[in-house]
Amino acid sequence: MATIFTTGASQTIADMLTARDQRVAYQQKLMAVNPQATIAAIKLNIPGPIKNNDALRRLFLAGTKRFEAQLSTYTVAADWNHPAGNERFLILETDFATSKRIAVAFEEQDPLGRLYDIDILWAGSQRAMSRTDLGLPKRRCLLCNREAKDCARSRRHSVAELQQKIADMYVTEFGDRA
Repeated sequence: MATIFTTGASQTIADMLTARDQRVAYQQKLMAVNPQATIAAIKLNIPGPIKNNDALRRLFLAGTKRFEAQLSTYTVAADWNHPAGNERFLILETDFATSKRIAVAFEEQDPLGRLYDIDILWAGSQRAMSRTDLGLPKRRCLLCNREAKDCARSRRHSVAELQQKIADMYVTEFGDRA
């Protein structure tokens, strides 16, 4: 059976590390240029070697549009569509804590939200604000609702199981196969 993971360029760990380094460098640049702003860095959590293709881009854009609809004012600083995954960087006028609460609400309540990782950064901080910084619950597993980091660390679920769940979410969202 074809899934949304049939096409796309396989990514290695080295590819993902390069993408992470590019993301961090860009985030630092954004914070330096916008020292009073809050920055949102949006990406998908996609298991396996295929991180981007037309279907995953479609998922990314659909959810990102809904997240952005919840924001009062923002500017799109960059929109990356590369083999290591889709990423969008927003400059927000909303304060740090409120922005994180909006991001967590989206991640928890939107039908696609569980696929997203929305980091909220501020020039005065050394790291992204975490859910626990605001007393919010930790991210839950896409499949079993346990703590996501525990499932990932123990490899409780196979890549195929996680990809099937994402493919099912795609069909629910768009009503078709990729």
